[in-house]
Amino acid sequence: MPDATPRPSARVLLVDDQERILLYRGLSPTKNPDYAWFTPGGGVQNGEALSVAASRELREETGYEAAPDAFGPVVAFSSGLWRHSDGTLFRADDSFFLLRVPAFDIDISGMEDFELSLLDTHHWWPLPDLDTTNERVIPLHLATLVRRLLSDGIPREPIVLPWHRTDAGDH
Repeated sequence: MPDATPRPSARVLLVDDQERILLYRGLSPTKNPDYAWFTPGGGVQNGEALSVAASRELREETGYEAAPDAFGPVVAFSSGLWRHSDGTLFRADDSFFLLRVPAFDIDISGMEDFELSLLDTHHWWPLPDLDTTNERVIPLHLATLVRRLLSDGIPREPIVLPWHRTDAGDH
């Protein structure tokens, strides 16, 4: 395997009281960019705990304040390689937290200019809509994951999610 720069991230499965999940649509900074829907969250700073990063990223990207201890344990994990448009190879280690919140209006004023340049919209997705969309959604099998977490609760160990699409039916 080639040398890759590690890029740990803390991502938030933000589910409101109507069981909708917040996703952003954005242009990927990868070598072959395309649009995809993805969860709030982002890079973990050196020495920063995952829950602290999740809290910080959520505040910056949505305006919603949640203390690090509100996140509980990591509920899912995904890892894989991706190449930035500048050619740098990264190994993403995405840790996902589940956070239930009342519905609220998103405030993106805390986002960095770079983040804003990659996004064009956000949407609270009902889970049935995720099942039927033809648009790319990251992570794969997101609706199934959220349904499992909502019905079964927090798993003892994080659920490992696939990094790559295995067939045309994956979401």
